[in-house]
Amino acid sequence: MSRPDPSDPGASPWRVYRRLLGYSARYWPIGTLALIGMIFDAACGAAFTFVIKPMLDDLFVAKNAATIFWMPFFIVGLFLVRGVAVFIADYGIARVGRSVVMTLRGELFRKYLRLPAAWFGREASGKLISRATYTAEQVANASTDALKVVVLDGLMVIGQIAVMLYHSVRLTLALFVLAPVIALVVSVVGRRYRRINNRIQDSVGSVAGIVDEVVSGHREVRVYGGQTYEEDRFGKINGGIRRLALKVASTNALATSIVQLMAAIALALVIYLATRPTMLASMSPGTFMSLITAMLILLPSLKRLTTVQANIQRGVAAARDLFSVIDAEEEHDTGTFRCERARGAIEFRAVDFTYPEAATPALRGIDLVCPAGSVTALVGRSGSGKSSLVGLLPRFHDAQGGTILLDGRPLAEYTLESLRRQIALVSQQVVLFDDTVARNIAYGSLGEASIEAITAAAEAANAMGFIRQLPGGLDARIGEGGSLLSGGQRQRIAIARALLKDAPILILDEATSALDTESERLIQGALERLMRDRTVLVVAHRLSTIERADAIVVLDEGRIVEQGRHAELIAGGGYYAALHRMQFREASAAS
Repeated sequence: MSRPDPSDPGASPWRVYRRLLGYSARYWPIGTLALIGMIFDAACGAAFTFVIKPMLDDLFVAKNAATIFWMPFFIVGLFLVRGVAVFIADYGIARVGRSVVMTLRGELFRKYLRLPAAWFGREASGKLISRATYTAEQVANASTDALKVVVLDGLMVIGQIAVMLYHSVRLTLALFVLAPVIALVVSVVGRRYRRINNRIQDSVGSVAGIVDEVVSGHREVRVYGGQTYEEDRFGKINGGIRRLALKVASTNALATSIVQLMAAIALALVIYLATRPTMLASMSPGTFMSLITAMLILLPSLKRLTTVQANIQRGVAAARDLFSVIDAEEEHDTGTFRCERARGAIEFRAVDFTYPEAATPALRGIDLVCPAGSVTALVGRSGSGKSSLVGLLPRFHDAQGGTILLDGRPLAEYTLESLRRQIALVSQQVVLFDDTVARNIAYGSLGEASIEAITAAAEAANAMGFIRQLPGGLDARIGEGGSLLSGGQRQRIAIARALLKDAPILILDEATSALDTESERLIQGALERLMRDRTVLVVAHRLSTIERADAIVVLDEGRIVEQGRHAELIAGGGYYAALHRMQFREASAAS
């Protein structure tokens, strides 16, 4: 029988919480110190309550000289010990909590780096971000702060009840009228918190998603007058979170009110019983005051224990969300073959591919041979399968049918790291990082490249002309996503990165489509020189850029409909010739 998965939405809250507590247990040395601090804190509270009896009876009734002398020293010493204990407990819990957040965020981020591309297509970017911020904090509150309330207030309740039992078993038993009501409140409140916090978790991810969309698309929002629409959309979700939060608050307030009412009834019962003639005869003022003080100290702890479920259930909902990602299946990397540098011969044999949850296949029965050192251009309408085809080569997705070979060996036999080391990629959507120009060119495994190699790659991409004009040159920061650069400049930085890698296979996914005529002219010559002695796959929209390719492959609805050199396809008068004529007319009309 398989073990239940805590990340399963149907998993019990206790199973999820137990796994969460396992993260806190990793830091058991500091956690043990925090526990010792809480034990001393609760013990000092009980000791103070206990000492009220001799304080009143010996000081004010008997006027005992010895008690008068040592009592001030005892109280100061008691609260000095308690102060140290509180510091150790609070710091220890904070240390464990921050460590849990750091660990979970680290695991989550490492998982993001290893999840397959299809997974990111199903997840909103805002939710991905909120998991590493809001969600991780909720988990920390449940695994440490809420646990501190349970342990410390639980010990406090035990300590105060022990003092009360010592003084009067009969009066203490009056407190137990609280037990059934408190148990019922805890049960009802727990179920309500669980329902509400699962909904809050999803809503916060939606808020982060909307903010991310509006910030990244702020130009489109303004140009198309989307401010009112976005404001209304955000307001609905924001208002929904407010309503859910108020439900939590009202549940908390109701639970507190019920507990306080029951506590007042119990206190009244204790006072009533204590003032009976039989009790008055046997109970000193100090004993009665000690009992009442213990009960008054007990009540806030009971209140916190009743309402701590809000944090725990919020943390359980957050933990389930995090664990669903941490437990998600990573990219399949079962290959064992490691290749230092491939020749670059690529072959697609009857390859079929369908995106997850897509209604129709993206590729159907693709047969294609790309000899080592050749340039193969892929053309066709939008959605014809060009980018899908080149995306299979680095195994961003795996084909459902057929085989893809590199140097005669199936891609699945290569380790992912070894396979991707053979490939350089420049896509239409340039990805740059908020770092220096040099760090963006020498990114990742290229980080050890010399400044001379970086400069040479930038020169080859015709990028050094504008780089020299930046304040700091190669050390200039380019902003988030390269926001301080123009589209053409960003594209040339990306091309320089690919050139620096000097991989045997180069994928250009409409790499020059975002460039103006001058930038394209600057880059095209460099690309043509550097395409020599490597296998190049070019996804092209502008047909003028691929006329000298060794083979032009025309795709339509996921199938290869034509294949050949430029002159052959033009002479054939087929699909490619029609596309070429259309672009030629558009270019003539534009000029």
